[in-house]
Amino acid sequence: MAGNWKMYKTCPETAAFFEKFRSMVADPERAEIVICPPFPNLSAAVAACDGMGIHIGAQNLYWAREGAFTGEVSAGMLRAVGCTWVIVGHSERRQYFGETDQSVLKKTIAALEDGLTPIVCVGERLEEREAGRTEAVLISQFENGIRGLSPEQFAHIVIAYEPVWAIGTGKTATPEIAADAHRLLRAQARTAFGEQAADRVRILYGGSVKPDNTKSLMEQPEIDGVLVGGASLDPASFALIVNF
Repeated sequence: MAGNWKMYKTCPETAAFFEKFRSMVADPERAEIVICPPFPNLSAAVAACDGMGIHIGAQNLYWAREGAFTGEVSAGMLRAVGCTWVIVGHSERRQYFGETDQSVLKKTIAALEDGLTPIVCVGERLEEREAGRTEAVLISQFENGIRGLSPEQFAHIVIAYEPVWAIGTGKTATPEIAADAHRLLRAQARTAFGEQAADRVRILYGGSVKPDNTKSLMEQPEIDGVLVGGASLDPASFALIVNF
């Protein structure tokens, strides 16, 4: 159960979140919990959740280990502040910052090389869904952004299906629509990496996930968890999702 805070919260607000969230998550071992604050808040988040069994992730990284890349952050830097996860290829990164399937692959490999678990995002835009291109888009994103991994690398990633038309819009893919997309992605994994790898890979759903739709989504066998945006900013709301 992963939370993506996007560009929200200061360091004091981050500490306050965990202070409240701590008492609301009775059994953190029931689900693996990952929270991804903005870069400036990572150290505060790591310190605030010490002993809670919660993983902290970043929302992005660059594929080079170091260099003259103003404004970028490497996987090694993220590890040094205590991160263990990172989101790669979120639709907002693709939409606003020109990320491609090729850059997603390079970032995924960089994350893995420094021991981070990448949540690799794929998903179609509204016009692509309405044009009946959902399957083609997901296959292309998998082929160009994930299939380039070795079997050993693939075993250490998580995939997130996030239909772009459902992110921050209040629209949620029905559990059946989400499950169909997850089945397609798992079939691609089966073809590329084999039956066992496809069965083991976790595929999360992201797109206007809220406490009132989490249970119906998680009832789908193909859905292994959720990537939550706005609803992860409030500790009570995110706790309801984690404890669904």
